[in-house]
Amino acid sequence: MNASVSTPALIALDWGTTSLRAYLLGADGAVLDTCASPAGIMNLPSGGFDQAFEETCGAWLDAHATLAAPLPVIAAGMVGSAQGWVEAPYVETPAGADALVAGIVTVKSARGVDVHVVPGVLERGVLPNVMRGEETQIFGALASEPSLGTSGGALIGLPGTHAKWAFVSDERIERFYTFMTGETFAALRDHSILGRTMQPGATHDEQAFIRGVDTARDAGHAGVLATIFTTRTLGLTGQLTGEQQPDYLSGLLIGHELRGLNEVLTRERSALAGKTLRLIGNDALCDRYRAALARFGCHDAPTVARATEHGLYRIAARAGLVAAPVRTA
Repeated sequence: MNASVSTPALIALDWGTTSLRAYLLGADGAVLDTCASPAGIMNLPSGGFDQAFEETCGAWLDAHATLAAPLPVIAAGMVGSAQGWVEAPYVETPAGADALVAGIVTVKSARGVDVHVVPGVLERGVLPNVMRGEETQIFGALASEPSLGTSGGALIGLPGTHAKWAFVSDERIERFYTFMTGETFAALRDHSILGRTMQPGATHDEQAFIRGVDTARDAGHAGVLATIFTTRTLGLTGQLTGEQQPDYLSGLLIGHELRGLNEVLTRERSALAGKTLRLIGNDALCDRYRAALARFGCHDAPTVARATEHGLYRIAARAGLVAAPVRTA
């Protein structure tokens, strides 16, 4: 990207458990530069958060030290957890961007720069739910497509280790669900008997994946615990090869995730097929989810691009750290 099109205005950090990704954003919200680091909060260098911050962002701060004030810095993710640089307590649902701004906590780096840490979101109840980092991506989606936050609302999916599905309306996160789909897949593949007959495939087996999705969708009331063992038995009976079994299990777990979500909607006299859907995440994983959603009658679930960067900039603008970008027709 040509940095001359915009003046550097913000350093934005997506700081998670296993990695740190930094963005140098321009006055118009455009990404001018990026830097990736393995220094997540559970993998910090000996100098801790300060060293990780300096190694990742020090060059940007030095390059723009002639400004009247240092570049403002905003961060989201596990950096604001109890194990993070500073704890930014959760704000409760329904949560809008202003609630996140009000909950920002500041920590001063060793070089004297204030880092503004965005809080996560908590949904209270008998089965409470939390998110850190995803709330910023969700508000990035709303910034990119404001119509998603109208009263009609939308359902935003964030596939991953702990997949989230958030209901948004009136520019707020109303409620959300967490599915441990990715972590369950990894645990079953690497630490259960199912992995004994699995073999890595050279390419994604779409047919095996869809078979898993359909098995979950049509499993009646048996549930996930009664169907995951078929990953092994279909192999033992010659119906799935070792290379097909990982994709089948992936489809099975994603299928159960979507079936559970659909049942929640059914109780509300709605359905997945009738919702405005958006996905945020890795392109290949979002492609899998789109294929699975199609088996539930959902054929329009585009991926939101640059949701993290847009969300961090939008929250920074609401907090007065940067000027809000001017929208052009």
